[in-house]
Amino acid sequence: MGDFTFVEGLLKEFSGNGNPGCSCEVYRRGELIFSGCFGYSDIERAKPLRTDDIFRIYSMSKVITCVAALKLYERGLFLLNDPLAEYLPEFASPRAFRRSPAGALSISAAASPIRVKDLFTMTSGLTYPGTQMETERQTAAVMDRLGKEEEAGRPFDVRCLSKALAEVPLAFDPGSHWCYGFSHDVLGALIEVLSGKRLGLFLEEEVFAPLGMADTSFRIPEEKRDRLCPLYRPSVDGSLTKSEGDDARFAPDAKMESGGAGLLSTLGDYGRFARMLVRGGELDGERILGRKTIGLMAADHLGPSHRADFDWPQMAGYGYGLGVRVMVDPQAGGCNGSVGEFGWGGLAGTWVLVDPREELSVVYMQQMIPSLESYRHPRLRAAIYGAI
Repeated sequence: MGDFTFVEGLLKEFSGNGNPGCSCEVYRRGELIFSGCFGYSDIERAKPLRTDDIFRIYSMSKVITCVAALKLYERGLFLLNDPLAEYLPEFASPRAFRRSPAGALSISAAASPIRVKDLFTMTSGLTYPGTQMETERQTAAVMDRLGKEEEAGRPFDVRCLSKALAEVPLAFDPGSHWCYGFSHDVLGALIEVLSGKRLGLFLEEEVFAPLGMADTSFRIPEEKRDRLCPLYRPSVDGSLTKSEGDDARFAPDAKMESGGAGLLSTLGDYGRFARMLVRGGELDGERILGRKTIGLMAADHLGPSHRADFDWPQMAGYGYGLGVRVMVDPQAGGCNGSVGEFGWGGLAGTWVLVDPREELSVVYMQQMIPSLESYRHPRLRAAIYGAI
């Protein structure tokens, strides 16, 4: 086992520098070589962070959703290049926004259909709500409308979300650019249609139960609520304030199951999922995906037209696969890791690293927005590779 002194020091710095607490576990070649919890899950209650605490993993849900969808791919229920409208007819006639050389905005039929692969690779033209482009603004209006309907007693589910998003013109012709957005939520709708089951039930039966991920779900029962870490936001003066405004989505009777950002999990649960990926799709005798399918997932699927869009600071040196970042150029990223390392992160700072070449998996958990991920994740990565 390597010397993890500097890893531990870094985590102590994270937990003591404007962050309530964090936890991390590292496995290599099937052996736990580092595990630690630092700081507090609840500052006001002086409650130390524990290994069984439950976290909002936000976009780390995406990796699980993509694995679940690839299970259906392995059963021959779809091909990656299939038009999405074969399964979700609401996307039968996609339209896209365009700008003239003079800057005038117009809408016309998309030059090509959305393929299923475009959902995996974030090249569909779907966006998240925002203000930078018209698709983002109209998507924000759709989410506001659905939210008001939910407040009026008409909750929406992932199929309702998919149909509502299909009404919004795309940000670009499918396949022509990369844009982070609701693609993996729509992938959740595809899973429901092809499996005939609600997304949460499919995940439970096909991923969570086989892997023993007992604390991973879209909802939290009352007996586990005390283990759910509060979410913190820094105030102007640097103090931390609890923020629980979106926790209604985790109520036992919540209807929406967001494959893009809705799951709760623990350090140990997600660690088992990560070790399954390291081992080529199998853990403790349970086969979740085939080895070759994991290889396809962790291959870089970006073309030249996409790379300029995939420009987040912490993604230097990475390409993008079927729902995961993929290290393609360690020198460009200033990274001491491996070509082929893959994973993703979540809005509140959670992070997973999977390195099949080194048989290495890392799961990091915290609950703070903004997460400072562009500072913390690369430093943690550097320290862990230095330790092994």
